[in-house]
Amino acid sequence: MHDRVALLLVLAVDASASISAEEARMQQRGYQRALPHPRVLDAIASGPLGAIAIATVAWAGLGFQKLVLPWTRIAGRRDAEAWGDALATAWLPVPDEAASEAFPNGSLTCISRGIDFSRRLFAQAAWDAPRRVIDVSGDGPNNEGPPVEEARDRAIAAGITINGLAVEGDPEVERILGPGARLADYYRDAVIGGPGAFVEVAESIRDFGHAIRRKLILEIAAGPDAGGAA
Repeated sequence: MHDRVALLLVLAVDASASISAEEARMQQRGYQRALPHPRVLDAIASGPLGAIAIATVAWAGLGFQKLVLPWTRIAGRRDAEAWGDALATAWLPVPDEAASEAFPNGSLTCISRGIDFSRRLFAQAAWDAPRRVIDVSGDGPNNEGPPVEEARDRAIAAGITINGLAVEGDPEVERILGPGARLADYYRDAVIGGPGAFVEVAESIRDFGHAIRRKLILEIAAGPDAGGAA
């Protein structure tokens, strides 16, 4: 049945100016290589419906949220590779544009608006699914706009699970959260929520590709009780 998929997944990617041009390219390559990976494809094929659907969002400060790629059904290698090709041409504006109209808030980070924008996308999906998940990845805490906990709670109330991919290593994290603070702990306390919610950690941006692959496998392979029910 092509009107249902096993999972609706929004990839919500930090595109603020704290992400350098090199880091943005590493994120892009990480996603492009992760989805067609044999273990990820095996997880999709082993699911109850043999398909998932993905939408990709870029978010930065209070005034910037962008749908990078609309909902796309992934049911095998051909779909995954076509999605990666589309991502390569539709990827985020380079961070050097942070002062331009595209990035009016520079390095400010508004995870809460990113979550709210992602939550509303589920109403636009062409498929039903027993699980709905927002996958938030970033390298810093919420430092602009409404509290992220409020956006998290709205998503949970709508039956959506939020998982996190915390990229460690930005010194701004300790400046904002205090000495010794780790972004993964902040994500656990303030960002993720819902049945089966978890945080994957990339100790640096160079570990992003491996981390996103691990995360996708866990998200896709999770049972029906591990994500938000539709």
